[in-house]
Amino acid sequence: MSDKVYIIGAGIHAFGRTPDRSGRAQGVFALRQALADAGIEWADIGFASGGSVAAGSADIMVNDLGLTSLPFINVHNGCATGGSALTSAHNAIASGMCDVAVAVGFDKHERGAFNAKPSNYGLPAWYGETGMMLTTQFFALKIQRYMQLHGISRETLGRVAEKAFRNGALCDHAWRRSPVDLETILNAPMVNDPLTKYMFCSPAEGGVALVLASEKKLRELGSDGVRIDSIAFRTRPEGSFEVFAPSIRTPPGGKPTVLASQAAFEQAGIGPGDVDVAQLQDTESGAEIMHMAENGFCADGEQEEWFANGWSEIGGKLPINTDGGCLACGEPVGASGLRQVYENVQQLRGRAGARQVPRDPKVGYSHVYGAPGLSAVAIVTR
Repeated sequence: MSDKVYIIGAGIHAFGRTPDRSGRAQGVFALRQALADAGIEWADIGFASGGSVAAGSADIMVNDLGLTSLPFINVHNGCATGGSALTSAHNAIASGMCDVAVAVGFDKHERGAFNAKPSNYGLPAWYGETGMMLTTQFFALKIQRYMQLHGISRETLGRVAEKAFRNGALCDHAWRRSPVDLETILNAPMVNDPLTKYMFCSPAEGGVALVLASEKKLRELGSDGVRIDSIAFRTRPEGSFEVFAPSIRTPPGGKPTVLASQAAFEQAGIGPGDVDVAQLQDTESGAEIMHMAENGFCADGEQEEWFANGWSEIGGKLPINTDGGCLACGEPVGASGLRQVYENVQQLRGRAGARQVPRDPKVGYSHVYGAPGLSAVAIVTR
């Protein structure tokens, strides 16, 4: 048994479009980079867990990495694929099954991806016929309601995207690496009111891998490790209003992000005020705003003051989405959750280069959210 589990290696394949490389090959690229970072070989790995949504089974990677007969679990859990892989790898070490494990996520979405079918989510055909399976429409309706309830302005939606592209310009693995000014974002073609094209992330490609180790192995290798203090994920509770939900209850019920966040903070024994850097799911600008409150970093409506004062900028009191998040990196679903953890590992190790958070961050928080209403949170410390 090992009650302390560390991330000792991190690798990433740049997000975006790579026409001549499969999604799985991008995962292999990231895994080799993570192994090199950890200073170990593939033959040293005692357990692996990984997956994608649209780029095939992860265990096929052994053809490229080596046929060592290690146990390898394939994960297919929507937007929580990366988080689920990380949980499996963490538990393998915590249980004493092995001293070194890997979690890997990758994907390759073509243009026009994310065309979900109602029947796959247990919904009637009319839900799709009214356009609600079109997630851009759902998210626009959800943020419209939130804006009216809590006084959020359209300008603040634009500031979320402006920050994302500004941070992405500083990040090697981001897809969108050019700043976009607020006026351009607000006046861009409308996709679904109030969200313009710059306020949405795009289906993308990429791969991320993390090497995990027990405390014993960390000391043996003398690794530059970051400790995993907690991982929690929750599905939607009764009365929640989430993507692909066919109705809303008044008064509303609970929220999966609130439950996952509370569980993660309880496990870690800390609170939102202790976090130094955070990566929050930003499928669109409104998601980052709502998730700031659902994760406990501010009250509903206070986001106006946060963005007006730059408090979530890299130099602010709580830097959020320091690599540009999904808006600048795109969303290869199988890899996106692990990208957030990768970014926090880089920040806590002081390796984030031009986007490095000042004041020597010690606590990193990552949150991923996806259909049909599930959230995962991971807290890492140094």
